[in-house]
Amino acid sequence: MRTHRLLAAALASGGLILAAQGAWIPAKAALAQALLARAFARGLEAGAPVRPWPSADTVPVARLTFPSLGETHIALAGSSGQALAFGPGHVEGTPEAGEPGVAVYAAHRETQFRRLGDLKPGDPVEVETVRGRIVRFRVTGRRIVRFDASGLDPATPGRHLALVTCWPLDALISGPERLVVEAVAEDPPKVQLEGSSP
Repeated sequence: MRTHRLLAAALASGGLILAAQGAWIPAKAALAQALLARAFARGLEAGAPVRPWPSADTVPVARLTFPSLGETHIALAGSSGQALAFGPGHVEGTPEAGEPGVAVYAAHRETQFRRLGDLKPGDPVEVETVRGRIVRFRVTGRRIVRFDASGLDPATPGRHLALVTCWPLDALISGPERLVVEAVAEDPPKVQLEGSSP
């Protein structure tokens, strides 16, 4: 009987530890977004990226807004695991949003891109870069791909956006599939003038 109680206590403790770790990832991402928003605002004033905290190995480079979801997220330079722990990352080797080609942003399905699957064709997506450029996109579609076979070509003609996260969105472990939401720019990018509102 004592062995059963010890085993039950060990299992309960293990469950609590796993639950705490699962809650920590979204909590850390939410706190980081507040710090990143302040650094992004300072970067807009300076016209160049600003580190969000002294030891940060990345900088905020864009603000992603999903009006149909009521969400805004600050994106970081790069898509390393360290960057994605705090927010969406602008994937290396892809153009800045609004430049010719496909700008790719990736994020974890447990944090900022947990509702990415709710975006539908025609939904707006706005990207504001740290240099004050605002680009409005319209979602054109979505697809499920293998991580090593996305078909995304950063040099595609036109001005495109791809938002990527792990699939399925409710999975508990990582798998080989990714959700890719694709969008196309609506009109020429706008540059935010100092002191004006968007």
